[in-house]
Amino acid sequence: MSKLRTTISAQSRFLSTYDGAENLCLEEIYTENVLEIRTEMGLARSPQKSPATLSLEELFSTCGHLNEDADTVLVVGEAGSGKSTLLQRMHLLWAAGRDFQEFLFVFPFSCRQLQCVAKPLSVQMLLFEHCCWPDFGQQDVFQFLLDHPNRVLLTFDGFDEFRFRFSDHERHCSPTDPTSVQNLLFNLLQGNLLKNARKVLTSRPDAVSALLRKYLRLEINLKGFSEEGIELYLRKCHREPGVADRLIRLLKTTSALHGLCHLPVVSWMVSKCHQELLLHGGGSPKTSTDIYLLILQHFLLHASPPDSVPHSLGSRLLRGRLPTLLHLGRLALWGLGMCCYVFSAKQLQAAHIDDEDISLGFLVHAKSVGPGSTTPLEFLHITFQCFFAALYLVLSTDVSPSLLRQLFSCHGPRSSLLARLLPTTCVPRSERKEGSLAALLQEAEPHNLQITAAFLAGLLSREHRGLLAECQANEEALLRLQGRAQGCLSRSLHQHFRSIPPAVPGEAKSMHAMPGFLWLIRSLYEMQEERLAREAVRGLTVGHLKLTFCGVGPPECAALAFVLRHLRRPVALQLDHNSVGDIGVEQLLPCLSVCKALYLRDNNISDRGICKLIEHALHCEQLQKLALFNNKLTDGCAHSMARLLACKQNFLALRLGNNHITAAGAQALAKGLRANTSLQFLGFWGNKVGDEGAQALAEALGDHQSLRWLSLVGNDIGSVGARALALMLEKNVALEELCLEENHLRDEGVCSLAKGLERNSSLKVLKLSNNCITYLGAESLLQALEKNDTILEVWLRGNTFSLEEMERLSQRDTRLLL
Repeated sequence: MSKLRTTISAQSRFLSTYDGAENLCLEEIYTENVLEIRTEMGLARSPQKSPATLSLEELFSTCGHLNEDADTVLVVGEAGSGKSTLLQRMHLLWAAGRDFQEFLFVFPFSCRQLQCVAKPLSVQMLLFEHCCWPDFGQQDVFQFLLDHPNRVLLTFDGFDEFRFRFSDHERHCSPTDPTSVQNLLFNLLQGNLLKNARKVLTSRPDAVSALLRKYLRLEINLKGFSEEGIELYLRKCHREPGVADRLIRLLKTTSALHGLCHLPVVSWMVSKCHQELLLHGGGSPKTSTDIYLLILQHFLLHASPPDSVPHSLGSRLLRGRLPTLLHLGRLALWGLGMCCYVFSAKQLQAAHIDDEDISLGFLVHAKSVGPGSTTPLEFLHITFQCFFAALYLVLSTDVSPSLLRQLFSCHGPRSSLLARLLPTTCVPRSERKEGSLAALLQEAEPHNLQITAAFLAGLLSREHRGLLAECQANEEALLRLQGRAQGCLSRSLHQHFRSIPPAVPGEAKSMHAMPGFLWLIRSLYEMQEERLAREAVRGLTVGHLKLTFCGVGPPECAALAFVLRHLRRPVALQLDHNSVGDIGVEQLLPCLSVCKALYLRDNNISDRGICKLIEHALHCEQLQKLALFNNKLTDGCAHSMARLLACKQNFLALRLGNNHITAAGAQALAKGLRANTSLQFLGFWGNKVGDEGAQALAEALGDHQSLRWLSLVGNDIGSVGARALALMLEKNVALEELCLEENHLRDEGVCSLAKGLERNSSLKVLKLSNNCITYLGAESLLQALEKNDTILEVWLRGNTFSLEEMERLSQRDTRLLL
């Protein structure tokens, strides 16, 4: 145990994943990411509630379990979101004795390195030969592990980089018998081996199948840095006076760059390039390609002798190291095609990688997975491997433009992407016969090829044409490549749109984003061609575009706005259950004028983002509906909401459920309601407006002529608020449904509402479930129903009735739903 702690502490103390030139102390630089529990809708939580967030230390807490009998916790996040660093932080906390002390043994593994192991392994060989070898008593230690599996934690980083797809067909239950590495891993995850030992697996979303989810105890979404996290991280990186302040000011005035920084890998790049960004005219990067080109030039500057290159960014810098860029690009592309991310000395030699290429800093030492004298190398991040692969495709003279059609195809990537793009020079001729490369590349991971394709689109943009043309001997070839890429992208999007089924008669045509749609949009954005974006959506007649649970963050919002603003017909844009945030809201503003409805449920949006949105929405005639459930809104946005209602007399629906709005916010909103004549739906469930807020809303709605639906569920409303709502019912002639579940109305409040119902002629549904109502309150409702034949349903579920009382009430009036 002591040896294991010491070894893991040494491996975890420095963050070398993102840097080949220096080691960063993890303790000083680590910044919490946003972690959310993924649950099945309607099972582990109410769909009206936001996903639970948790800290790293709560990873093994008891909430939100998908399968109580499973042992595996899955952490899902896109490339660069900080999955590897999160595991490294966990290892360090355990090794230092500060957390996760319920585990006596922690065994960390990298999936990208495990797949390099060819020989069969047993559990004992995996733990001891590929993690930490006990100096004595190996059998006693292993027997202890088998006897106390609940004291063991195994972590597997980068499951998406494991070339084998998860399967549960082949059972292996013996901890001492060897089997293939993939079969060993799969049976560990299922619990057939080391049952009750906790396993933590990290992966990008694309590699997680429904079959794997059967064996998960918990699934966590890692969403990268929050806006506060970006600022905290930069301040940790730059403690010199004024540097962090200048960087943060730059980000806040460059929203596209700010949006990219929610990925920790981009925040690190911005931190590394701060001198170029602030002092040497790095400009205002908008796309991922912009920032990766900037970090490339940063490394080139710092790897060159001071007198050999001018201290400026540009093509001379790239041209001087063109052989190195091509060597790294060939290696990167060959690795993607082989699903190889860790390179041995023999592979580096075959790719003509020399010490000068390595000294640039993009290849770093990987932790060894087994015995051996030479430490293998890997690209400092998978996105850099994809970037260099794209750079090779642009700069190499061997790639034909006619082969780009398959790259941007929205059909099955595994059978098409890059399958025939590469010359055989990417793989050593002595090891592979000419013509076999296409078959190898068909096995490349689709998500890596999509990242590569997006970088390729960015490199072929008009902005970077001059930079790359001076590195390219044949500028005409570059232009042909660019033209073919544009045509392929446009055709793929048109093909994607044409595949949308026709609308149901009487309803607007709806489109739910299919896999690949966001990637095509991101690629189009990377290329920054306005004409191409306009052509891509020409003729698109979708009335409702649904992108729920699609991992939409600020960069995707910028890409969507870049394309959708050219729509000729208004669209309802649904972005529920994503990571839009305030920065993403700002990115969406350019396309707000073509939105007739915007749904942003559960997106971590605060008052600042919504106030910006409303300021813009006041000038958007088409926008008629806003859904903002499950965010971080407070009374601070209520005055902006009131202004929206007062100024837009065609506005139809405002849903603000499950936020943090109190009586003060409701009172401010009531002022806007008094001046509004169009609103039909107002959702306020899950706030804290209380009696005072309910009273203010009721007074404003007494004479409202259009409101049909009002929800005040779960708002701490008592009898005082109920009296005000009863007076509103006496005067209002439009409201059809009033939802008051989960309040504190009791019999007194219900009696008041019953009096209001006697004089109401419009209400059809009254929901009063879970309000501590007794038979006395129900009796007053029955008396009101005798005088009201408009009411169709009164919900009384979850109140304090006996079975006999429920039977009696239902017999007296079937409109009571008990």
